[in-house]
Amino acid sequence: MEAADSEDQNSPVNANIEYRVRVVSKKQVQEQIDRYKELLKTVLDGQTQLAADTKKELLGELLANFEAAVQQNVLVNGQPWIDASEDEELDLQGQLDDVIVETSSKRRTYPRKIRHHVVHALKAERKLLGLYENTVQPHEVSKDPEQESIMSTLSAEAPRLAKRATQAIQSIQTLQKQAEGLCQILNSQPSAASLEIHREIIGDCGQSDAPRQPQPIRRLAEETSIANCYIQMGKPLQQMDMRKIQD
Repeated sequence: MEAADSEDQNSPVNANIEYRVRVVSKKQVQEQIDRYKELLKTVLDGQTQLAADTKKELLGELLANFEAAVQQNVLVNGQPWIDASEDEELDLQGQLDDVIVETSSKRRTYPRKIRHHVVHALKAERKLLGLYENTVQPHEVSKDPEQESIMSTLSAEAPRLAKRATQAIQSIQTLQKQAEGLCQILNSQPSAASLEIHREIIGDCGQSDAPRQPQPIRRLAEETSIANCYIQMGKPLQQMDMRKIQD
């Protein structure tokens, strides 16, 4: 039987079997190694017969052998520990699964832990509410009829006052436009023809700044008046008679 077992172990079929553990994250394996190394550091704490230097040396060998054994028996994505890359791709799906598992566990355990605290807080709040007393009795506030009438009058007059204010503003704008037009008329300079007509109708008061020059309109008026035997005011009758004699 022993010979048969040795032959089965040395057979080519068993030689192709991979006994190393397959993992996908080198970083997670290293975190587990560091965690268990912290536990192994307390293995020799009870060995009081060993010297401190000896204990330290044995502990270093134990941790080194443990880490080397784990690394030799692990395949990271099908590669040995030495050949595996340190830079790993961000596994969002794996992180999401871990967060979901953690959240589910907290939802299951945390309500049980805080339930008695919540019950205690609610009971204390009820006791505090029972200690309060109504020292001041509430009274209904009555409305002042005079103030109510004033407010109703103001509410009724407000639209009318707003309308009057709008009309006043429009009237002010119209007056402003008319005043601007009047200022433009007063500041405008009259033409020479209008000045001459003004002198003929009203007369010259001796305050004219422009020099008196014969204008074509005046000549035409004189010729027309002579042709029609019209005597202008201010001209002597003898001058008219002399012109008739010459004709």
